[in-house]
Amino acid sequence: MPDTDPDDPSAAGTAAGSARDRILDAFEELLVQQGERGTTLEAVASAAGVSKGGLLYHFGGKDALVEGLLERMAALAREDVERLRRAERGPVDRWIRGSLSTATPFDRAYVATSRLAQGNHPRARDTLTHLQEEWAAVILEAVGDPAVARAVLLIGDGLYYNSALQPWLGGSAPADDALDALIHVVDDLVRLRSARG
Repeated sequence: MPDTDPDDPSAAGTAAGSARDRILDAFEELLVQQGERGTTLEAVASAAGVSKGGLLYHFGGKDALVEGLLERMAALAREDVERLRRAERGPVDRWIRGSLSTATPFDRAYVATSRLAQGNHPRARDTLTHLQEEWAAVILEAVGDPAVARAVLLIGDGLYYNSALQPWLGGSAPADDALDALIHVVDDLVRLRSARG
């Protein structure tokens, strides 16, 4: 690990930022692995390698941890929607190929936020609802038909669900040619629906 210059005024901010990020990472991971019950302040502090006092310095309590995670999720969601919108091969291609569950920061934050949404956190539900609406708007703009847009979103949801279960069910992620075939089916569906007027 590189040394930090103690005279660099940004060094303290960097160290604080990294401790804050470690705490959020630990909170996120505990949510993913154990659900909300496993996220006591003591457990989060221990997993982050900080004292409970250190955790409370950065986050005044559990509600502040939740808010920190939701802010992270909102930022990652904005980036994801923008990548979807600007995708070189189009939003449908990006949506289908990007719907395979991976261990990206976005996926971890999404699952952790989902765990909060299952509990008593309406803001987590609102965050996920807003994200779903943003994704739907981009896909609808790309395909021009609400029913086709919904089908595309559900195809992506199915891919994500199945890929998330693969570690337990065995098998492997769909090959590129299988994803190409799904994208062609969507293209055919768009053409068919457009021809009907």
